[in-house]
Amino acid sequence: MQTVAIVIHLMIVAVLIGAVLLQKSEGGGLGMGGGAGFMSSRGTANLLTRTTAVLAVGFFVTSLFLSWYAGYDRKPASIIGSGAPAQSQPAGPSAPLSAPTSGGILDSLKKADQQQQGQQPAAPASPQAPRSQ
Repeated sequence: MQTVAIVIHLMIVAVLIGAVLLQKSEGGGLGMGGGAGFMSSRGTANLLTRTTAVLAVGFFVTSLFLSWYAGYDRKPASIIGSGAPAQSQPAGPSAPLSAPTSGGILDSLKKADQQQQGQQPAAPASPQAPRSQ
């Protein structure tokens, strides 16, 4: 059903685009408006105006139908969970973080991570300049 409605909707869109492009421009802002052309009589202009109006109504109706049909089988869902979310526990005992004595917050986080993993801080690979306290 949805596929049929989409095909009808796309056919209406294609014909609507064609009908709008066939109409004579009113202002001639691009310099293309004047002169006798393919659709220049008053009767043809009325026909194109009516056709555009009918196609616009058809486009509107099929758009509304497609949006209604897309949400028809959708079940209402609550954004509030019914139960507490499952929380995972850390694998090992966690050591409390102490206030940083030197360096920045990144250094203290790196030291805390190394303590949790049971690793000793690695010696620097190359000589470094001494830090001032």
